[in-house]
Amino acid sequence: MNDRYDGYSGSYSGDASNTSDQYELVGYDEYGQPVYRQVPQQPAQYEYPQAPQGQGYGYDPYATGQQPPVPSYDTYDPYGAGAPTQQGPPPSYDPYGAAAGTGQQQRVEEQTATAHIPAQAAPRTEPAARERDGAPEYRTEQFSFVEEPDENSEDVIDWLKFTESRTERREEARRRGRSRVVALVVVLVLCVTGGVGYLWYAGKLPGFGSADSGKGAADTAGPQNRDVIVVHLHNTKGGGTSTALLVNNTTTEQGTTVLLPNSLALTDDEGSATTLGKSVDGDGSSGTRDAIDTVLGTDVEGTWRLDTPYLNNLVELVGNIDIDTNADVPDPASKSGKKATSPLVKKGKQQTLSGPMAVAYATYRAPGESDTAQLMRFGQVMQGVLRKLSSDPHAATVTVQSLAQILDPSLGEKDLGAFLAKLADRAKGGDYKTALLPVQQDGTLSEQATDSVVKDVLGGTVKNPGKDASVRVGIKNATGVKARTEKARVTLVNGGYTFVDAGTGTTAQAASQVTYQDADRKQDAVEVAKTLGLPTSAVRKGKTVANADVAVVLGQNYTGGQ
Repeated sequence: MNDRYDGYSGSYSGDASNTSDQYELVGYDEYGQPVYRQVPQQPAQYEYPQAPQGQGYGYDPYATGQQPPVPSYDTYDPYGAGAPTQQGPPPSYDPYGAAAGTGQQQRVEEQTATAHIPAQAAPRTEPAARERDGAPEYRTEQFSFVEEPDENSEDVIDWLKFTESRTERREEARRRGRSRVVALVVVLVLCVTGGVGYLWYAGKLPGFGSADSGKGAADTAGPQNRDVIVVHLHNTKGGGTSTALLVNNTTTEQGTTVLLPNSLALTDDEGSATTLGKSVDGDGSSGTRDAIDTVLGTDVEGTWRLDTPYLNNLVELVGNIDIDTNADVPDPASKSGKKATSPLVKKGKQQTLSGPMAVAYATYRAPGESDTAQLMRFGQVMQGVLRKLSSDPHAATVTVQSLAQILDPSLGEKDLGAFLAKLADRAKGGDYKTALLPVQQDGTLSEQATDSVVKDVLGGTVKNPGKDASVRVGIKNATGVKARTEKARVTLVNGGYTFVDAGTGTTAQAASQVTYQDADRKQDAVEVAKTLGLPTSAVRKGKTVANADVAVVLGQNYTGGQ
């Protein structure tokens, strides 16, 4: 084991001239052990004198010609020779190192010149001295420990494996570019196809019909679903009523306002003949609704009574309406004896009507005009309101609630709001129309009315009577005697049938006919013939009116007997 202060191997002989056994540290081997070499003899080097103890800065040992005192040494002797500490005056000091002292002095000089801290490199010698001694120069960075693993070597190898050449990168970029172009072309094709499909479905593609028109044509022959409510406009100032059916055909996605003249012949709860106008004033909402169901074969879901003040508020809530007016309407507030300077509503295209203007136009009938003229104006106002009403069920319900009406129990605020929202959507999309139900002078339905409105708009026999429902019998008087219609009505009502007035024939007919259209109505037709006192041979299968289960044409052989 090397001594911390041992700069050589072997023992010290105590002779200052014996320098052949001195070694110096030249480095460390691969195990960390110090490596020494023998120090060649070198000429004595000059060491500058040190100022004696007690002398300050600027001391000159040559100023007085006296030699400086040699300090005493009583420190640790690494060689174990043990030199006594000098007492008294110090011995003479030779600054050039020529004087020979004691062995103790020589060891002190060796210790001062060569001692160093272990684990540090030996003091550097000047390159000139090393070259002069013929010894190579060694530096610390020339030595290393056992080979250590290089952490970056694996990363470099992996990188080289996955690195592509410049040509490969260009080819990959070309492939990605081609893929993007193909994807873009596919997206464009899909967009074009979807757009063309939408235009075809909406019927906006030139040369092609709409899908709805084809669907409607196909569905017309089959069952259709219709939602129907009846609305009664009551003129609180001028008197009178106006009635219309609001129809939403969910199968064909069409909306219609069917205007019903007040002269329409109905049958009240007791089976007596009446008119629509009288029924609205007398029977109330439920009785009129049932009578309309009977004569038209519809299924009216609810009744909406709309007085003129509420119509005024409704138009104001939707923000006025724009319609084509067909007459100049004077201001109803002006006195009858004075002529108004200007009409309240002017005739023209797309006239904007406020609430009071809409009420005045909907209830106006010029002198000499029929009731249907005023009814058509009411239909215009209703369609204008639907175009301005919100298509959102919640918003439409809020509008209805804002009217603060007391509605009929058959139609709540939410139901009415949702129903009007659907019709508003139809009106905004152009899938809405207004139709007048044509009636004859006696109030009965004509064949034109049966085919164009009752069958096409209301779907013919919409309500299929149940097992316990009474059979609807349409009576057409071709006897030439008007009073026989009333006799037939009384007979049928007493027999438990529902009377439907089919009007009067243009020419008299000799024999009576009882017609049924559905095979399951054959027995009902036979019973009707017996009830009216007609022979069963008069029963035959054929086409009936849309609002009747069994159609009867009274001929001259009908006398009104049992």
